[in-house]
Amino acid sequence: MVNDVVLVVDDDAQIRGYVAKVLANEGYEVDTARNVEEARAQLARGRYAVVLLDVAMPGMSGLDLLGELVSSTPELVTVMVTAHDDASLADAALALGAYSYVVKPFRRSDLLINVSSALKRRQLELDGKLQHSRLEEIVQRRTADLREALQRLHESEREVRRSHEQIIRRLARAVEFRDVDTGSHIERVSFISGILAKRLSLADDHCELIRHASGLHDIGKVAVPDGILLKNGPLTTEERIIMERHAEIGFEILRGARSELLDAAASIARTHHERFDGHGYPRRLAGCDIPLEGRLTAVADAFDAITHDRPYRSARSLDEAVEIIWAERGVGFDPDVVDSFIAALDEIAFGLGPSDLSDVRTRREV
Repeated sequence: MVNDVVLVVDDDAQIRGYVAKVLANEGYEVDTARNVEEARAQLARGRYAVVLLDVAMPGMSGLDLLGELVSSTPELVTVMVTAHDDASLADAALALGAYSYVVKPFRRSDLLINVSSALKRRQLELDGKLQHSRLEEIVQRRTADLREALQRLHESEREVRRSHEQIIRRLARAVEFRDVDTGSHIERVSFISGILAKRLSLADDHCELIRHASGLHDIGKVAVPDGILLKNGPLTTEERIIMERHAEIGFEILRGARSELLDAAASIARTHHERFDGHGYPRRLAGCDIPLEGRLTAVADAFDAITHDRPYRSARSLDEAVEIIWAERGVGFDPDVVDSFIAALDEIAFGLGPSDLSDVRTRREV
């Protein structure tokens, strides 16, 4: 039996009775109303999932009531019923928020299909809201936990830079626990970012700052559901939107810690997916508006991602990785950073060691 309650609003008693009978025979619980006033009284009970609403009725029209329902009860799905197959009328109803409309006289199958589809849409929307609410709760809880940990550490007057570096490593492990490969990825990105900073002739302290801070570039992924983070295949558009939120979430977790190291980590978390041409995320920054530490980490992160296996593709060779990054010089990546990367290839390969680049080297020799 169908548990969802349907309200049929129509001034024509024959139509009203026919619709109620068809739906009742299919197991729906049905109430009826002759006009907008009766419908309002029925709807005040708050027990309906779908309203079948006649457009033209004496007094207030069905379109007027539709506007009220969309504003006051957005979870209620409305199907309009009209005696005229008028495209402009249909457009007006859909623009106001109706799910669909049926034209009198209608077949039994048309009526049942519209009601069934309306209920499925309602359930999908409710499920989506529930999933979004759960995700927000996860984000808030994990953000609060990490903020609390950072605050406790900050309140200690004896805290020094070495302890901050230890914090970086421990926080990075929060992501590593979600994905075994992420831990090695973090270490490699930190190493490469430090080398690129040196190649750009930054001060030693600044190079060390970037090397440690870049390890938290993906800390925001603690808020990404496992089904998306560990998915064995390409992400859907909706999943990618959730995944891309990790940049802002990472920034929110780390910002305001009153630490030079953690402030740099917050900047990197937020900007390592920005593109030099302004088509990255989350803020579409371009050129030197992207902080240098973000531009450095972007190249390091991309190189490591390209040369290592991912659930949706195999690792590419070292030569292919260089070609891909070079092709993005001045487009996705800062030209100066790319030049520094090319100049430092041997140093990067030597520093990562055979265990990290053995696979790509083998493919390069074949």
